[in-house]
Amino acid sequence: QVYVVESGGGLVQPGGSRGLSCAASGIIHRVNVMSWYRQAPGKRRELAASITRDGRTNYADCVNGRFTISRDDAKNMVYLQMTSLKSEDTAVYYCMVEVDDYERWGQGTQVTVSS
Repeated sequence: QVYVVESGGGLVQPGGSRGLSCAASGIIHRVNVMSWYRQAPGKRRELAASITRDGRTNYADCVNGRFTISRDDAKNMVYLQMTSLKSEDTAVYYCMVEVDDYERWGQGTQVTVSS
């Protein structure tokens, strides 16, 4: 069994910053791609950022330059540092961890950008 748990969501003012964390635990032999997705109300879930095992990153155009994804393989954790937040960044943020070739998803954490 593999568990994926996100943390760090909450309310933040426009222009502010927020950091999200995600931890994978359980029976894990190898973690491959780690990603953050997000789903805004009434919209489809979309990829925000991903990072491969060798550190290659990929960002959605709308967050590129404002969000930074990183990982700690010793702890099976992935992070998302968000800066210059906008109201359109409001969404539920989901962590996806590819464990032994299977996608494992967290329950999501709400990020609300509002004054």
